[in-house]
Amino acid sequence: MGNLCKTSLMVKDFLAEIVDERSRKNAAFPDLVWEAETRRKLARKLAAIREKHALSQTVVAARMGTSASVVSKLEAGGDVKLSTLQRYCAAIGEKFAIAV
Repeated sequence: MGNLCKTSLMVKDFLAEIVDERSRKNAAFPDLVWEAETRRKLARKLAAIREKHALSQTVVAARMGTSASVVSKLEAGGDVKLSTLQRYCAAIGEKFAIAV
């Protein structure tokens, strides 16, 4: 278990170094990282809801009228259109709402 913690700390340090380096070159980079992390967290929640409803990505894609690769991209935290997110939520039987 000690090695796992050590590896985890090394990864975080490495990622922090990359973010710091890129942030020095591009002041907007931290915002881009935050956006990607936010998409990834949402994607994980949506995938968990899909799994709770015992739906496969293929079934969800069929309900959306799209390919399973689009569903996979969305669930991986990819940058998808708002309309795709809306159709995904409808396909998994959830309401879509935005709070600003």
